[in-house]
Amino acid sequence: MPLRVETYDRIEDAARALSTNRNARVIGGGTLLMRGVNAGVQGFDTVIVVRGGQSREIQSDGARLEIGAGVTMASIAANADLAFLAPAARVVGGPAVRAAATVGGNLFARPPFGELTTALLALGAQIHYVGHGTPQSIDDFLRERGRDRTRIVRAVSVPRIGDPSAFRFVKVTRVAPKGAAILSIAAHVPMQGGRVTGARIAVSNMGPTPLRAIGAERALEGQPLSDDTAQRAAAAMMEGLSPLTDELASEWYRREVAPVHLRRLLLPNHGR
Repeated sequence: MPLRVETYDRIEDAARALSTNRNARVIGGGTLLMRGVNAGVQGFDTVIVVRGGQSREIQSDGARLEIGAGVTMASIAANADLAFLAPAARVVGGPAVRAAATVGGNLFARPPFGELTTALLALGAQIHYVGHGTPQSIDDFLRERGRDRTRIVRAVSVPRIGDPSAFRFVKVTRVAPKGAAILSIAAHVPMQGGRVTGARIAVSNMGPTPLRAIGAERALEGQPLSDDTAQRAAAAMMEGLSPLTDELASEWYRREVAPVHLRRLLLPNHGR
């Protein structure tokens, strides 16, 4: 398929161009977009380039952290304020990929990629667009991702985690750490008065985008984080989820191992 490249000096102009062309894609780090181009299976006819790229700023307003769409995985891993996200950023490819791969690009990554997006879903991230004042929840963004690609992501924002131990992440892969994921699990389990309050569990490779494990969240809510609670959450994890079968693993295998890894993630000090 012939490919046209459009270059813009201002991201606002690029956003206008994207809004009128559903067959265009904005290039960030290019680690996945160019892979599709080189393989000839891109499914689009225009690449939009913004001179100077997208924002690489990381800003804080106290309660939340805003991460520019152009921030790389390497930058997240090196930023003290984002230390809780570092485990997800560090398992995205090798050093060269992490130096190029961006937050904005990862939001559109298809299975078996998208580790950072799984973490952002567990954190209840907000998606900010160029030219749009009201952010969108990551839950809504992921539900609409395949249908609406006419807006440029400017940044994502996440809550500042007061207790870093409340956020956990694991990537399950046959080639650690940079191999493609069999699955990834991110869990945000804040505690109040010794009980879980506001749990969010996200898992990858259970559909075309990362999804929340609502059954596991329900089992955790209002409970102490004990072995019994973790067992109940693991038992309920697969409710409403349909694991993928691909060259990495079968649906059966993912269905069997995902609950095991969730329990280990919830109780990291209870042995394996």
